[in-house]
Amino acid sequence: MAETFVQNTDDVVKFLTDQHNLIKDLFDEVFSASDDEAREKAFTELRQLLAVHETAEEMVVHPRARGEVADGDAIVDARLKEEHEAKEFLSRLEKMDMDSKEFLDELTKFRDDVVEHAEHEEHEEFSQLQKALDGDDLKRMAGAVQAAEAIAPTRPHAGVESAKANFAVGPFASMLDRARDLIGAALK
Repeated sequence: MAETFVQNTDDVVKFLTDQHNLIKDLFDEVFSASDDEAREKAFTELRQLLAVHETAEEMVVHPRARGEVADGDAIVDARLKEEHEAKEFLSRLEKMDMDSKEFLDELTKFRDDVVEHAEHEEHEEFSQLQKALDGDDLKRMAGAVQAAEAIAPTRPHAGVESAKANFAVGPFASMLDRARDLIGAALK
């Protein structure tokens, strides 16, 4: 499982922004991998971090932004649409030959979409949350995000983008994903 811990856990915005930077670094690792095994390992870490990160945002951050951010519903709906599309894209990437040019070309498009999505979150959602909430709220949310990530699925599940869906389906999906990850690792 990718290490989701980042240094700052006192502020949900800083925590998630640091994870966005970690995600960008993981993309770089996939692209610069020296062999198939290294690329697969880096891609698996990237996939897992994206899955748990987005699930936590969907469970904790987006619902809060709906109520605290000006035009929150429209902003969150746009992010959820992007997250749904990203989950579908990531699922397609998982099925591709990671050593192929097609995979690298598609991964480049995916990276660009993910970076753009992160920038939208940071500028439209996170910055407004940081202004609207006090330090205690931001710290509590960071703890809630970490808790959500600890139990989140490690693979993309398109169609599970709401807090309600994540609470209903997430624990079962997480259990299956984590078992699949362990079995896959044991077979290598």
